[in-house]
Amino acid sequence: MNDTFGLDTGGHPGGKTPDELASLRQLTLIIYVLYALSWLLGVTAIIAIVINYVKREDTFGTLYESHFRWQIRTFWWGLFWFVLGALTMVLLVGFAILFVASVWVIYRLVKGLLYWNDRKPLPL
Repeated sequence: MNDTFGLDTGGHPGGKTPDELASLRQLTLIIYVLYALSWLLGVTAIIAIVINYVKREDTFGTLYESHFRWQIRTFWWGLFWFVLGALTMVLLVGFAILFVASVWVIYRLVKGLLYWNDRKPLPL
């Protein structure tokens, strides 16, 4: 018996049913797509980060917990580097910061999607 806080989880990861896991998988993909769309429509990143925080607890104990953490960290660090780059554009170094930050965010989105596709948790 797989027991978590006195509740039988039925042997499923994080105590989730197959339908709940499928829903989390789909939601994780939607969030990746929202972050990717933010390159065209910046507001989609705000929608994505709100969903990350609202649904984060539902992912605890599943492989999608690592994806949500990855997405949240990508958002906040990306925002930090983009703001820093924008503020330092006057010094010309900002352009380099913006370029590196862009490559880093794209890398994180692609890596996250590849791990999602392979149904693997991301390294933390």
